Amino acid sequence: MDQTTNDPPDQMFTCQLCGLSSPFTYYGQKPPKTRAIVLLEDCYVTKDPFSPDKEKFLVLGSTCSLCSTCVCVSPECSLYYTKRFCMQCVNKHLEQFPLQIQTELAKKKQSTKTAVS
Repeated sequence: MDQTTNDPPDQMFTCQLCGLSSPFTYYGQKPPKTRAIVLLEDCYVTKDPFSPDKEKFLVLGSTCSLCSTCVCVSPECSLYYTKRFCMQCVNKHLEQFPLQIQTELAKKKQSTKTAVS
């Protein structure tokens, strides 16, 4: 028996930094079946598998606004500050970010070094 649905077939999202891979159902700023939600950037989105509510979704990631690398939303892989930036571009252009972000990233780097030691 043929199964027909209105949902497009899932495509795969893969973070080019950490390798996270997951099917996504939508790419853009206005996920389907949501009322008044408009995302601030084009994102890879999937339905929330933990919620029966069809309007619930998870943002998997986006593309770096500088180098176009596909990255997940993990703080180890990307940063959103007016636009999405991969952490490689953030580190390369750190002096161009506000002092508060530079300070937060320095704290995070320091706590990571302490945790590894």
